[in-house]
Amino acid sequence: LAHVLSTTRVKLFMDLDRPLTKDELATYKALIQRRLAYEPTQYLIGQKEFYNRPFKVDARVLIPRPETELLVQTVLGLLPKDAPARVLDLCTGSGCIGISIAAERPLTSVWATDLSGDALEVAKANAEALQVSGRVTFFKGDLFAPLPADAQFDVIVSNPPYISSPQLAGLQKEVQKEPKLALDGGADGLAVIRPLVAAAMPRLKAGGWLALEIDEDQGPPVKALLEAAGAVDVRIDKDFARHDRMVFGRAK
Repeated sequence: LAHVLSTTRVKLFMDLDRPLTKDELATYKALIQRRLAYEPTQYLIGQKEFYNRPFKVDARVLIPRPETELLVQTVLGLLPKDAPARVLDLCTGSGCIGISIAAERPLTSVWATDLSGDALEVAKANAEALQVSGRVTFFKGDLFAPLPADAQFDVIVSNPPYISSPQLAGLQKEVQKEPKLALDGGADGLAVIRPLVAAAMPRLKAGGWLALEIDEDQGPPVKALLEAAGAVDVRIDKDFARHDRMVFGRAK
């Protein structure tokens, strides 16, 4: 209702007796019908706050989660505040990771890839709205495929599809409204992570970091993938619920 009336939730309580116009009521009822069909609220209002910034979201992109803010926070700790750096955001979706990093680290340039052209349209709109479009470059394609062969990075970060295909049908109905491409990690949930890790190490500068968001039961197998690829200082970090949620590894 606050969205329909272009006001705040607090203002609604201060103005309880204000009658709705016919158009406002019709719009409100239409949104309620969509919500009853399990369409996520974030899609209804077209926005989700992430790392203290408003990001445009719709059915073309995954809705940013609080757990991913932890990933951004940790990556920011790996980047210098007063020196240039280059970051690659794979499977960028709405752009929330790469754009947040660019906004917090003005000397850092960010490259971002996604297989979905529709998602990239949303990400580009977010980069422009949040005034970092000059420092975030978008590429359409599968993981590293659209990038120059010699491009290297200080940090490679990704929130890739990691839900196993058999689990998709059991997800919340709201989550099932989100793009399957952003969720489906194949039979074991690692169909995207496996090639991503294998290709990432040669793309990192010496001492550079790979940072991944994972499902809560994927910590040990993803840690093993990083170690097999030659990463050192590999660690698994927890989310707010104390579940395994992020894996980090450093290039020698």
